[in-house]
Amino acid sequence: MSSDVRIHPQPSADRQARISDRRSRSTGLVAGVALCVTGSAIAMGIGRLVPAVNPMLIAIVAGALVANLVTVPGWIRPGLDFSAKRLLRAGVALLGLQLMFGDVIGLGFGVIAVVVAIVVLGIAGTMYAGKLLGLSWSQRVLIACGFSICGAAAAAATDGVINAKEEELLTTVALVVVFGTLMIPTIPLLSTLLGLTDRQAGMWAGGSIHEVAQVVATGGAIGGAALAVATVVKLARVLMLAPVMAYLGARARRDARGGGTSATHPPLVPLFVLGFLACVALRSSGLLPEAAIAGAKLAQTALLTTAMFALGLGVRVSLLRSVGPRPFVLAALSTVWVATVAFVGVLLVA
Repeated sequence: MSSDVRIHPQPSADRQARISDRRSRSTGLVAGVALCVTGSAIAMGIGRLVPAVNPMLIAIVAGALVANLVTVPGWIRPGLDFSAKRLLRAGVALLGLQLMFGDVIGLGFGVIAVVVAIVVLGIAGTMYAGKLLGLSWSQRVLIACGFSICGAAAAAATDGVINAKEEELLTTVALVVVFGTLMIPTIPLLSTLLGLTDRQAGMWAGGSIHEVAQVVATGGAIGGAALAVATVVKLARVLMLAPVMAYLGARARRDARGGGTSATHPPLVPLFVLGFLACVALRSSGLLPEAAIAGAKLAQTALLTTAMFALGLGVRVSLLRSVGPRPFVLAALSTVWVATVAFVGVLLVA
């Protein structure tokens, strides 16, 4: 009697390794995102208890504290990268729902021209100063866009286009936190000493401070009238993210063609920037009910806070020591330069 014995081949060692690697990455992805979501929830809870402090700033600082006080396991890196990149881009896109084209147009041609000048001259001046300091092109671009447009979100968005080194992005994020936070008490104090009106002080805050959250904190410290104009001016700067990313995308495509590589060319305008513009257009259409706008704002805050916690986890004291003093010098120069351009613009149009 013949026997029909079926022998099932065992997976090869390479296949087993690939399966194990995929499982490990999936586990790291879930665990890393879970850690960042937990950090975000804590930061948002503290933000509710202390409304004067924005949860995104709390998340960056909390992430940095965790990174420097405990050892973050390397196997959760996929989740940290997903939070710092994918979730951040989704949050930046949803940020468009907080802005209407009518708000920007309502500022008037003079203020719009000042906003454009702040971003263009801010980036150009920072790039030139960074070149004199001998910093790499990518480090200069990250600081220039972060300090001239919208802080850590702009820096991370720029990194998505130019693929800078990780330590360059994390250094920029840390510098945004340090110098942007220093601006919160500085602008109200200088505005009082210089005799600026609330509207002028609000315009100056919105035109010179790095993060949206930092602008809100500063505008609230000056007064209600200042807060309104500061927020709109700042969001107008955020809107400049689209043309700047389009320029960097075009440059990256040109460099890829010039290098003769067969790799896929980067998109001319990143998808999340198109999403941001689409959200601005949707909000401007007036079709969204207030409940949907409020829900989107909560989601946007949660996404950006989660991303900021992930970025904060990469900010280590040893890293900041290793990069040397030159990025700090450029950050100081950029802060003063952007604030000076904004101040002159305020005096000219307000």
